Parts: sequence; structure tokens; C-alpha cells
Amino acid sequence: MDGHPITRVFDQDSLQKLFPQERAGQFFEALFGDPTEGAYDIGLEFVKQTNNSLQFEFHLKQRTGQCLVCSLTAGLPTVFSRHPVINVKGLVKQIDQLLDGQTRCRDWRLGATRQVSSELHVIPLIISLEE
Repeated sequence: MDGHPITRVFDQDSLQKLFPQERAGQFFEALFGDPTEGAYDIGLEFVKQTNNSLQFEFHLKQRTGQCLVCSLTAGLPTVFSRHPVINVKGLVKQIDQLLDGQTRCRDWRLGATRQVSSELHVIPLIISLEE
């Protein structure tokens, strides 16, 4: 990956394509039967590359008039890891394709939910790369 412009590979446009805004509504529709029932929107952000990993974050942003702190986000890494709408496995496969053979995604894990503020919680997505 030396010299690979990874920040350009994971710019806002490509992140939006990897994890479109509508996915939060689809997630809440699957959980509650109504896409407007969720307390937050979900976005994907690229954080950084290290020698053997890529680090992303799912950003849970409070929706107007909702309470993000009240919505039990601590258990979400387990839910996200298995939920077909969030589809982390498929997301990692798409990320692997964007790397265009420069390196390969080996495996992935979700970290614990971190409360940045009452309006923003994040769930780390760490992808291990082949050496």
C-alpha cells in the first residue's frame, strides 16, 4: 500500500456509496416497522490507515427531537455485526474491492460504542489487512 492514496479512495463520495444514508431508515424499518422510529442517523467515516489495518467508524448522529443517549447504543456492535441491513461483512467486501489489489482485507471487528457527545456516538470498525 505504500504510496496508495488511501484518503482519496475513502473520500466522502465513496463512503456515501459504501454506506448510503437511507440504510439507517432501512435498519429502523427492519427493527421497528417504521424508518422514522430511530433516534439516530448512521454514517460511515474513514479514520486512518496503519501498516496492517484500516480504521473506520459508524457515526450515530442524533435525529432532531430524539434522544440518542436513551437509545441503548452500547449493545449495537453485536447487533451491527449480524444485522443484514447493516451488512458489515458485505461492506468489508466492498472496501476490499476499492483497494484494487493493493492489499486485501483479512478480517474485521467492531469495537465498543463510544459516546463522543450526547448527539454523537461512534462504533469503530477495524479491518485487518494481509501483510
